[in-house]
This record gives sequence, structure tokens and C-alpha cells, in this order.
Amino acid sequence: DKNPDEFYFKMIRAELQDGVHTIKQPKDEVTPEQVKLMRTQDIKYVEMKRVAEAKKIERLKSELHLLDAEGKKPNKHVFFFDTKKEVQEFDIATHLDTVPELVDRVYNRPTIATLEKETLKGATDPVHLKKLAQQRKNQYDLLKQRIEREKAMFVIAQKIQTRKDLLDKTHKVKVKKETTNGPAIYKFKFQRKR
Repeated sequence: DKNPDEFYFKMIRAELQDGVHTIKQPKDEVTPEQVKLMRTQDIKYVEMKRVAEAKKIERLKSELHLLDAEGKKPNKHVFFFDTKKEVQEFDIATHLDTVPELVDRVYNRPTIATLEKETLKGATDPVHLKKLAQQRKNQYDLLKQRIEREKAMFVIAQKIQTRKDLLDKTHKVKVKKETTNGPAIYKFKFQRKR
């Protein structure tokens, strides 16, 4: 009495494992945090939070200047010479007209003439410099976290907007599945507004 043309989608999704039918679980398209936020919050709220996060990122970037950020390609300072003798006699401190202790500084490297006119401003002892470097590293970590949070807010806003667009009665075709870092993409049938 079995119909050979009979077909159910569960025939594809289920499989036998040790004599027991198990249904294949689809991959998570949305993280649980995203689901919770999408259900409870409106797109306007998410967009407002994203804009506030972007402003905080800009403020942090303006303070930090990204001078010695980790992961940044180190700057190169190339000097050109005509002979090998000049290369062997080369001293970077005399060439840059500064004291040898300040040669390693990427920024705020005063010349000898400037140092004669006024005292060196800022921290000079190694303990204080180490403390400042740690504070700078913490600021860069905070900046990185804020950038990631802003990207996550942008993805959530896109997903909420996609779900709102799906409420339309127009014909649509799914082009791309939803992922954790991007909304599903649909192609809508063009309808001329009257």
C-alpha cells in the first residue's frame, strides 16, 4: 500500500543512528544574545545605541591617535648613504639631532636644541613610562571592544530591518541564508507604486 511518489521533508532531515530516528538540527543562524535583543528591542533603540557607540569610538580614536597600537605595521625610517663607510659610521641619534635615550620614541622626539631651551615634558623614569604604556594598552583594548560591539549592533539592526521587510505581502525569494554576522538576503519582486 506504499505510494512510491510519497515525500516528506523529514525523510531528508531525519536519519537512523543506532536504530533510532534522529532529526538533524540546523546550524544556528543567530546567536542567543542576538535573538534576545531582537525580540525585546526596537530597531530605533538598537540604532541609537550603535550611533552612541560609534561616537565613543571616534572620541577614543581622537585621543589615542593609533600611534603605537598593537597589530599596526611598524613604521620604517629609511636613511640613504653613498658609501659603506658612511653606513658603518652612522649614528641614529646624531642624524636625528636628539639624545640616545629618546631615539626609541615613535612620537614626541625632541631635538637637542629644543631640550636646551626647555625641559623634557612628560614621564621620563622607566616605571612611570611602563605604567603609561599599560594604560595606553588598556585604552586600545577598550577601543577594540567598542568597535566589535558597534559591528554587532549594526548586524542586529540589519536583521531586525530584514524581518520588518518580510512582513510585506510582496513576492520574495531568499537569495542567501542568515549568518551570525549578516542578515538573510531576499530578492523582492518589483512593484510600481501608483
